[in-house]
Amino acid sequence: MTDLTSRPPILRIEELRYSAANTLIFNGLNLNVHQGESVALCGPSGTGKTTLLTCILGLTRPDGGCVLVAGEDVTRLSKRRMAMHRRKHVGMVFQFGELLPELSPVENVALAALLAGQDRGSAYDSAKVLLDELGVPHGQTPTAYLSGGERQRTAVARALITDPPLILADEPTGALDQQSRDSVASVLFDLPRRRGCALVVVTHDGSVARRANRRLDLVAGRLAGAEA
Repeated sequence: MTDLTSRPPILRIEELRYSAANTLIFNGLNLNVHQGESVALCGPSGTGKTTLLTCILGLTRPDGGCVLVAGEDVTRLSKRRMAMHRRKHVGMVFQFGELLPELSPVENVALAALLAGQDRGSAYDSAKVLLDELGVPHGQTPTAYLSGGERQRTAVARALITDPPLILADEPTGALDQQSRDSVASVLFDLPRRRGCALVVVTHDGSVARRANRRLDLVAGRLAGAEA
């Protein structure tokens, strides 16, 4: 990977602290992620990996520290401003896709663009282009009838539709068979190279984590591993 650290990171977390139910989750956690690189977040269940993603998304308010996404500290934004900032700068891929099963793949993907303010024509055209790139059929078949791998690639397309500089993925291959897992992982980890975005993936799967530029393990409230 070429040196990306000369540019400001698209994601910077500084001295993040957070407790829940009298349990310390983050204890001065730090993380920098630059556009064009991928990071795998690993660690046992219950250590706070998904909670870290919700802090980046502005859905969980930490007790201290800052979370800067595209230069904006999301811990200080109102809910309205946070929603606007998130739509512009962050794409999210969930473990089970979180798609609307009654809608077609095109409708699912275009909906994210419409919510971000794109006009209907360009939203649907962009959705079809993305689905073509990711190998997902985009007829009128409801998304519920697609294979698991096709649904996850649809979820990736939805995350990309607004061309965000940061993509987050929470166990995106956890519910897939091996062939679909490898296909979806290849799509995800090719994104930083092809699109210049940053990718942060939470995973328990070592074979998926090895695809990342860096693997970081969440241990005792901090990230251990090769930091940039």
